[in-house]
Amino acid sequence: MRNIFIFLFLISCNVSLFAQEFNANVVVNAQLTGNENLQQFKTLENQLKEFISNTKWTNKTFQPQERINCNLVININEYSGNNYSATLQIQSSRPVFGSTYTTPVYNINDKDFSFEYVEFQNLIYNPNQYVSNLISVLSFHVYMILGMDADSFKMNGGDTYFKQAQNISNFSQQTGYSGWKLEDGLQSRFALIDNLMSPTYKEFREVMYNYHRRGLDQMSANLKDAKNEIALALLNFKEMNRRRPNSYLARIFFDAKAEEIEQVFSSGPSVDIVDLVDTLNKVAPMHSSKWRNIKF
Repeated sequence: MRNIFIFLFLISCNVSLFAQEFNANVVVNAQLTGNENLQQFKTLENQLKEFISNTKWTNKTFQPQERINCNLVININEYSGNNYSATLQIQSSRPVFGSTYTTPVYNINDKDFSFEYVEFQNLIYNPNQYVSNLISVLSFHVYMILGMDADSFKMNGGDTYFKQAQNISNFSQQTGYSGWKLEDGLQSRFALIDNLMSPTYKEFREVMYNYHRRGLDQMSANLKDAKNEIALALLNFKEMNRRRPNSYLARIFFDAKAEEIEQVFSSGPSVDIVDLVDTLNKVAPMHSSKWRNIKF
């Protein structure tokens, strides 16, 4: 009996060591249905949190302080039987070296989220085949979070994770669910991973690394040099914007970063901001009200 206990203890330790890449917070909001208090929504919420937290997404060991903080809010628009129509808001962040500040990395609102769900059904990710749209959409964004996070620490560090997200997209294209195909528009999951893996948008990943690792992570050591590095990183968007104006990737980046950029360049030691503000107004004009506050 004692040996069995030790064996089970070791298994539980292995699960906690290898399967927890995330500190995940999941909220299922069903107010729009008029039946938000139904137990099935709370069950779904709990199951999805367990699914994200307990699935082994990588072959790496994440220490508790290395786990990625992420928030997922599923807004149920309507449901009928086991069929649900929803939107999915996802946010992830990572710590900035030498500070207590956490910076947003991935911020996206997925509006094409329909799925089937039976209360208490098993939620298991299979990297080699399509299981369900619920599993595919969540797993896709999990790997997007992992890829974006890795890119912010190492140049093109997210390759493995983005390739897995692309595999999920490929598996899911024949299912009939929206968001996985070319014809589903310029802001679909297909468009997101297709653009990210395309050389046409290579500057995006360069910016992700330089902005975070050479910029934000250096602010505690030399604030002025770090601000210059952030400005240089953002100037890289000029070439990408010339090829593909108003791209989806640029929108995703600035939806996450616009407020932070405004704060970085609204105080502290002065750096050259003329080219920076001009570039920001061209690349992300929807945030022009924030760019007007840039003075340093």
